Amino acid sequence: MTEEARDVMEVDVLFVGGGIASLSSALHLSNLIKAHNEKPDAKQLDEVTIAVLEKGFAVGAHGISGAVMDPAPLKELVPDFLEKGAPLEGEVKKESVYLLTKTGKIKSPITPPPMNNHGNYVVSMSKLNQWFGELLEENGVDVFPEFAGVEVLYDGDRVIGVRTGDKGIDAAGNKKSNYEPGADLHARVTVFGEGSRGSLTKSVIARFGLDEDRNPPGFEVGVKEVWELPEARLEPGEVIHCMGYPLKSDTFGGGFIYGMKDNMVSVGQLTSLDYSDPFIDPHREFQKFKLHPMVSAILKDGKLIQYGAKTAPVGGYYSVPKLAFPGGVLIGDGANLFNGQKIKGIDLAMRSGMLAAEAIFEGLVADDLSDVQLATYAQAFSKSREVKNLYKVRNFHQAMTRGLYLGLMTAVVQYVLGGRALSNRLSARPDHTHMKTVAQKYGTAAPSAEAIGDVKYDKTLTFDKETDVYYSGAIHEEAQPSHLRVLDFDICYGKCAEQYQNPCVRFCPASVYEMTVDESTGKKTLKINFSNCVHCKTCDVKDPFENIQWVPPEGGGGPKYTVV
Repeated sequence: MTEEARDVMEVDVLFVGGGIASLSSALHLSNLIKAHNEKPDAKQLDEVTIAVLEKGFAVGAHGISGAVMDPAPLKELVPDFLEKGAPLEGEVKKESVYLLTKTGKIKSPITPPPMNNHGNYVVSMSKLNQWFGELLEENGVDVFPEFAGVEVLYDGDRVIGVRTGDKGIDAAGNKKSNYEPGADLHARVTVFGEGSRGSLTKSVIARFGLDEDRNPPGFEVGVKEVWELPEARLEPGEVIHCMGYPLKSDTFGGGFIYGMKDNMVSVGQLTSLDYSDPFIDPHREFQKFKLHPMVSAILKDGKLIQYGAKTAPVGGYYSVPKLAFPGGVLIGDGANLFNGQKIKGIDLAMRSGMLAAEAIFEGLVADDLSDVQLATYAQAFSKSREVKNLYKVRNFHQAMTRGLYLGLMTAVVQYVLGGRALSNRLSARPDHTHMKTVAQKYGTAAPSAEAIGDVKYDKTLTFDKETDVYYSGAIHEEAQPSHLRVLDFDICYGKCAEQYQNPCVRFCPASVYEMTVDESTGKKTLKINFSNCVHCKTCDVKDPFENIQWVPPEGGGGPKYTVV
């Protein structure tokens, strides 16, 4: 069978993913080239083409984080960011940390040093990404929204670009009347900035063995809403972090509330995906968090504006793969660059992108984009302030697998010892291996609704998943193959049902997975509501049999974030 003819586009530098890591890198690279070409005695870098692929319908549409940002990289990249109207919600001048019980709270008398955010900024990731996209357009960088990279292209053992997804394929895999084959984008350097659990990034890591001798990645899933309040109850930039309720002590995570402009607040819950209980539902835990008296008082008479969910790579320093390989580099969350103790990844993403840009720029000037030259990025990054901070908390995530209280005590020891525990490096297991069977966790019977803590959704303070998904703006072309690939349905109906009672229907925060029962036969069918998907990748991480594979849907599908 002959290969289908596809358009081929040649560029110098291709960024796969339109998140903050790629946007920062592309902006820095274009600035470096512009400054170089303005030097009268410099060899001109004429017509260097830089392209950014964004799978969402617009830059920022898939951007989501808490978020509190360390502004150090931004100050270097855009020194006049305030004058240029960077969409910052507020500088952190007031913050507090609480330990919650079901109805009570204990305020920490001091803010623990790793949680100190004074001088940082509360931001909306979607707003910030959109602003960066505008800066890129001003610099002449080509940004292509609604194009998802679906396949890495190779010439021998060297990456030479990516193929974008076909459009106009129906659910059975047939071409529709509006069919458009994906294009092949060839590049001298391909920069993978897909974000957490990037599908192409996973394949590149496997192809080149970039995770050899590294710990497996670890993840948390963040579920959040943005609310508009009738009055200002938090200052813009005010930060509240919570531990304890509603999560049990054997599950790590916590809640957050951040003050935004215009009487809005960002409220969310992080749940570590190394939990053992097959009945944990991160979305339900978040709704329970809002029912706490302290949180509900803040949200009283408010209005839900937007919802979203996303995984964050919290495996730490020892989970970071090799960052350079023949023909490309890894940046941002896709490279597991996230400080789990500080709950921060934006500064690491930006720094990695900026240093990658510098290595690529030097290679363009010298006409040398060899493996040795690309490796200078990893060398420079290893000396950065951000990586030094990551090294100091290198065992934090591993300690937290022991549960909240023992983990926190271990973290204190690590803080005093500069990151050491009983050994310099603690090992880790993949998140899905931590899940216990129902029998192991509860005996022969499933827990009661009361034991789980089921929530009655009032659609005023608490919302079911379907309602929350509506507020994410998530939508996909229905007549296309599902991008949630269940590899073996027999596992779903067999040992997954028997041993775990199908945890996918609970761990997905968007109600993508639904087990239906035929009343006449009693036969169960797993229904995949892929149009609900908010691209969080929880299923790709947590399925106990690794039976679900997340791949990009047709470009333009997914959430339509604007303020999260």
